[in-house]
Amino acid sequence: MAAFFSTSSVKAAADYPTSVVAEYVYACMKANGENRNMLDRCSCSIDVIASIVTYDHYVTAATFKEMGLVSGEKGVLFRESAPAKAALTELKRAQAEADVRCF
Repeated sequence: MAAFFSTSSVKAAADYPTSVVAEYVYACMKANGENRNMLDRCSCSIDVIASIVTYDHYVTAATFKEMGLVSGEKGVLFRESAPAKAALTELKRAQAEADVRCF
């Protein structure tokens, strides 16, 4: 597993609170399979994301993503604004990179 990420990505993941890392890995495993292989791949995934996206940017993107689920006019700002689109694009790119490296 150590071949998947460098020392800098491990340090970046350390900047994310443990509960956030655990929540990501848990959700990833629920979506992809609850076995040891997926534990390793999902852990790798959040490490890659953390090496690309700072924790503050991750929180911003996650907030836009969650609030964008609000229907109607209330959710439009979180789906359509330039900051929302930029934050979500950054997170999607990091997730795509994580998919390539880990899955």
